[in-house]
Amino acid sequence: MINIFDINETNAVILRINNLKPDSQALWGKMSVDKMLAHCNVAYEMAFEDVHVKPTGLKKTLLKLFVKPVVVGKKPYKRNSRTAPEFLIADSKNFELEKVRLINYILKTISLGEDYFHNRESHSFGKLTKTEWNNMFYKHLDHHLSQFGV
Repeated sequence: MINIFDINETNAVILRINNLKPDSQALWGKMSVDKMLAHCNVAYEMAFEDVHVKPTGLKKTLLKLFVKPVVVGKKPYKRNSRTAPEFLIADSKNFELEKVRLINYILKTISLGEDYFHNRESHSFGKLTKTEWNNMFYKHLDHHLSQFGV
């Protein structure tokens, strides 16, 4: 698995994002490129902002048991996988704004470093190791950047 906390790997991901265009077409799935960028931003909003309702009770338990292994594991996501309701983007978004937001979140992540994330509480899955945070961040980005051919 690529280490998103490595500056060279981060720069490679940012280069891929910068290769996206407002009219980039998905190779699979239904999202437009602007919605995909906004969708990717949700993971970082959950890590850095307090704008999404945190799951509790049975929902949190189910997320930890069934979703967490898929999200933080090394196995890539399958094409056309279902996503959580919080990640669904209904309305069109400003492509440039969402792209800048995503790049800034990625830069914030690397500036904080992997030690910042080690054993840090996640929005949905409880405490994660730095490796789990890395897998979650990178795997999601790679999946959607590949979806758009970059």
